[in-house]
Amino acid sequence: MMEYMVTKSKEVIEAVGTFSKEQLLGSKRYSDQKDIINVLLTNEKDYSFEEVDQAIDKFMKGKVK
Repeated sequence: MMEYMVTKSKEVIEAVGTFSKEQLLGSKRYSDQKDIINVLLTNEKDYSFEEVDQAIDKFMKGKVK
């Protein structure tokens, strides 16, 4: 019984820690990076702050063709 409760808690924490592209575009945290977020993220997936930060960092460090 205890294992189920721990698993359930992890699922709830993970669900709370992800945001849609629209939520991220409207957030103060990414107000200066809306154009990058609009290009890099899809509408079909929810993202954590860590995923968004990594995607932006990778994009910013990429080489210009």
